[in-house]
Amino acid sequence: MKDEHGLTYGYANTLAHVIRDITEGKLNDDELLNAQYDGAKTDLKRIYDNIVKHVLRFGSDIEIATKKSYVSFRRKKQFAIVQPSTKSRIDVGLILKGKDTTERLEEAGSWNSMCSHRIRLTDNKDVDEELIDWLKQAYDAAG
Repeated sequence: MKDEHGLTYGYANTLAHVIRDITEGKLNDDELLNAQYDGAKTDLKRIYDNIVKHVLRFGSDIEIATKKSYVSFRRKKQFAIVQPSTKSRIDVGLILKGKDTTERLEEAGSWNSMCSHRIRLTDNKDVDEELIDWLKQAYDAAG
């Protein structure tokens, strides 16, 4: 593609991925999300839905990108991820460089190298003001 059609490396790479996804039958976002919250993780979906409801209120520039095992929230750059890590827990990863940890807001460590912090949620009531404030701080920092 580069030699014959003059595409830059980035465009040629993107095109190669799109063609691969088409030929291999890539799952769409709904199918990926349903697979994340299938079986024993079904009850966690309402926690995810609650998080999304709050995050979408931050601004009209939010992109939600569903991956195989988590969902990424982006603005100009990624600011958070939501991952159903076990059958009873969702992990929210945040990019909050320089933010002090607390008992609840822990370092992400080896859990996810893209994130600086992690919050573990086991119940819909865990989607509270404190969590929404941290998500908003990460959103603001990604602008």
